[in-house]
Amino acid sequence: MNQPLNWKTVMLDQIYNLVAGFLYAAAISYFAGGADFAPGGVSGIALICNHLWRWPIGLVTVLINIPLALGSVFFVGKLFLIRSMISTVYCAAFQDLLFSRLPTYSGDPLLAALFTGVLWGAAMALLYMRGSSSGGTDFLTVSINTRRPHLSVGVITGALDVVIILLGWPVFGSIDAVLYGMVTTVLTSFTIDKIMARSSSSKMLTIITNKGQHIADWISRNCDRGSTLVKATGTFTGSERQILLCACTRLQVYAIRAAAYVIDPHCMVMISETSEVYGEGFRDPKKKNNFS
Repeated sequence: MNQPLNWKTVMLDQIYNLVAGFLYAAAISYFAGGADFAPGGVSGIALICNHLWRWPIGLVTVLINIPLALGSVFFVGKLFLIRSMISTVYCAAFQDLLFSRLPTYSGDPLLAALFTGVLWGAAMALLYMRGSSSGGTDFLTVSINTRRPHLSVGVITGALDVVIILLGWPVFGSIDAVLYGMVTTVLTSFTIDKIMARSSSSKMLTIITNKGQHIADWISRNCDRGSTLVKATGTFTGSERQILLCACTRLQVYAIRAAAYVIDPHCMVMISETSEVYGEGFRDPKKKNNFS
């Protein structure tokens, strides 16, 4: 509670909020709003209210968020709540102050559904990665994910959205509104999972060499990464070798591979994908997910 405020983290959060808020507003107000369908979530409810009574989309979203936020604070914590409300304000501001003054998309509704899904999913993934959300059913989504971290965030979001999408059928007067909403939901869930999986994934290097300590020293000096050195015996030659194991980021893996061949031209390097890495320099093992 008494930790000093990290201004670098705060500024990075706001940059993410700006980008995510713009993408979110473009998806909801420009594409979905112009194609007359509800894409799900609280924003879908806000679009329905806007269609029926011309209420501001962003304002309605913020008003609905308040009771949902208060109800979820016991599950997600005050920090997540504060971050999410700030992100919600960014999204609402872009919707009501910028996109409400611009003409909406008037092209193919299917294209509108596709772009809504991609932009909306990208926006929510950016917020999730910063321990925030766009509010609304996201509060319920993260509450469920906090209690059941093995469940996919995208799948939880999609399940909650289906109910709201169906409400758009009588409002917009066409089954197409439901179909477009379903397309958006599937694409949103897919985009969220793909972006979040890629952001948390790393690489595992397995290097078989005679100069393991030299390569390990290079990795430590140039990449600030630790490694594990294991003695091994070649089954074909019977000679003693060393196996060096190193978890690293995608940006570091190619530099380490190149350095390994400079140090030992006869080494063997195997690169594998790791979906998640916990420990120093990676994700905190005490946290069940990014929202703790």
